[in-house]
Amino acid sequence: MRRLLTEYVLIVMAGVLYAVALKYFVLPANVILTGTEGIATALSYYFESYWLFIALYALFQAGFLAFAFARVSRVFALRSLVVVSTVILALSVLPELRFAQPEPQNERVILVLFGGILAGVAKAVAFTNRGSTGDEDIPGAYFAMKYLKPVGVIGIIAAIGSTAFGIGLGLFKNGEFESAVNTLMYTCIYIFASAETLNNIYRKFKITMLAVITVREEDVGKAITSSSAHRTFTRHPATGGHSGAAFHVVRTIITHEELPQMIDAVQRADPDCFYYYHDIEGISSRYYIAPFG
Repeated sequence: MRRLLTEYVLIVMAGVLYAVALKYFVLPANVILTGTEGIATALSYYFESYWLFIALYALFQAGFLAFAFARVSRVFALRSLVVVSTVILALSVLPELRFAQPEPQNERVILVLFGGILAGVAKAVAFTNRGSTGDEDIPGAYFAMKYLKPVGVIGIIAAIGSTAFGIGLGLFKNGEFESAVNTLMYTCIYIFASAETLNNIYRKFKITMLAVITVREEDVGKAITSSSAHRTFTRHPATGGHSGAAFHVVRTIITHEELPQMIDAVQRADPDCFYYYHDIEGISSRYYIAPFG
């Protein structure tokens, strides 16, 4: 019960943090967001209406949440609903504040970078607690499970269409090519800051190989399988180059999310073991990763 309460507190905090990133940093910098959020921001900039963004954001998220209930999981969809509702409420009630000057010659790049980092952290907190901030994060979760790709990858793909739409709308309104290119540059900075922050904090789909050099290979193998029911291992005999002593190298492929508890289990099985790990790419689609929710 306490864990459940903690998780819900964290996803509400993620919603508030995401709203803060949007209201105080991203929207003042006239950045085009990703996915349908980008369409909402572009239209709100065009009509110069903050409330239009909130209304369109709520409308688009309703469709994505329905997709989450149907194709991802009910737990994920419910928690995403909590985050999205928190974002809408916070955007509506947060006071008007100004932390930096959004004009290009002033601190616009600071707004964009800090907003991207805050948005990425908010997304990571929501994902870690089996929810999301909605929009492209929901199909991102679906395709990440299906193709074992980092969730931030979908955000970058979704940004292409929304950015093109937003810049085209800006050109239609102002007819200033230089302003459109300027918006494109800052939008790219925001997208990559947000996606990289998300992918570096939320590591469910980052795969690593853990190698353990040990003389207690049986105990280490049992520790690996008992730590995760879906993980197995391989073991190979080895000889120390200096000592000539006989060892075994035990290897297992796990996610970064599982890595800390796996290392703890291995060290309990053999406190004198030597281990190392490194990221790997190109994992088979048959590799199991626990679904969201």
